[in-house]
Amino acid sequence: MDVVVNGIYAAFQAFLGAGAYVMLPVIITILGLVFRLKIGKAFQCGMTITCGFVGINLLVNLLKTAVTPAASGMVTNFGLNLDVTDVGWGAVSSVTWASPIVAFLVFEILGINILMLILKKTNTMDVDIWNYHHMMIAGILVFFVTNNFILALIATGLMAVISFKLCDWTQPLVENFFGIPDVSLPTVSYISSIIIAAPFNWLIDRIPGLRDVNFSIKGVQKKIGFIGDPMILGFILGCAMGLLAWMPWNQVILTGVNVAAVMALMPKMTAMFVEGLMPISEAAQEFTSKKFGGQALTIGLDAAVVVGNPDVITTALIMIPITILLAFILPGNHMMPLADLAVVTFRVALVVALCRGNVFRSILVSIPVMSAILYAGTAAAPYMTGLAQSAGLSFDGQIASMAGPSLTQTAIVFWSCISANPWVSIAILVAVFAFVWWLVEKKITMAKITAYAEQGEE
Repeated sequence: MDVVVNGIYAAFQAFLGAGAYVMLPVIITILGLVFRLKIGKAFQCGMTITCGFVGINLLVNLLKTAVTPAASGMVTNFGLNLDVTDVGWGAVSSVTWASPIVAFLVFEILGINILMLILKKTNTMDVDIWNYHHMMIAGILVFFVTNNFILALIATGLMAVISFKLCDWTQPLVENFFGIPDVSLPTVSYISSIIIAAPFNWLIDRIPGLRDVNFSIKGVQKKIGFIGDPMILGFILGCAMGLLAWMPWNQVILTGVNVAAVMALMPKMTAMFVEGLMPISEAAQEFTSKKFGGQALTIGLDAAVVVGNPDVITTALIMIPITILLAFILPGNHMMPLADLAVVTFRVALVVALCRGNVFRSILVSIPVMSAILYAGTAAAPYMTGLAQSAGLSFDGQIASMAGPSLTQTAIVFWSCISANPWVSIAILVAVFAFVWWLVEKKITMAKITAYAEQGEE
């Protein structure tokens, strides 16, 4: 048995070790062939999508490079010195993929996705295997705490089902606000925010006066001209971050230029990504109309494709100092935000789409979203620290991240599965989610969600 497990584990590690840039063209090419594209066209689509994805990630990394020193400087200037350190999503990911049960969980997620597609319980075909780690970390943590393989499978299965459904329900926002048709985003660091954001957005809609405040980049551009241009606004916000971090003047300007470059170039990379995606999307729709009775299939991809939206970057840059302030003032918080401050874009992207680009409302809604992340990170820190140490990583003090069990969705599943009576907690979670599923699809309906998303285009 150990030989089989080790063999499967080694094979998956070798494939994943090749990296997303190798995996993506292979997966997209195979997908194109499945959807009856000619091999040349399928490979061309795979390479175009990959090149667009490479460009997007280069710009995301440029944004991280620009923001990280400024964020660290602000943490220092705020005098923040808490005993749980945010070590970044990369540490969580590396621990996840190093787990001995990872191959079983990958197959489980893939199997659940295929089964839900066959049963027409999801429209999302998730090809973003690399980001499976977001779904697997709950199961791996549960296995670490309980040493119960069945509970680990249940935790990962719940993460997968919830992720695919949240993905389906938020897909109209991807298509209408971000302008990427037939794509859904199952990245948990992106979709998890909707659990808190949706109720708060609903609440704001019922507060007279507050619901009427609308601040968007398009609106600013109309009123104040060139200053509202995303590139210029990016420069101003980048410089502002540098000033708050007390950086030297040349570094202040460089931060501004880098942020401006991201906001100017990201739409071009996204357009290239969409260009490669369209033939695959059209072929997928034709294929599924024949094989799945007209089911509207969407391709599940990395949320990196939307984090370069100007409204998203603007909201994220404003939320970084706010998140640092929240860490300082929230009673009971011990998590010091640091490494993941540079990827706050992923945490607020869906919030911005839900708020239709209204930056003012996006910030209001993002405050409870980020507060929940800080509290969940604090609560799970002992377990994350222990898991990291078991994988051979050592840190001074306890660690956390704005990924993994800090995310609302993952936290709900994780704590349900390690509770004093996990079977009762899991049953309650399943019942609550079944009710939400019924509420969204039978009472609210996808037609109303789509209509709401389409209003953002006006």
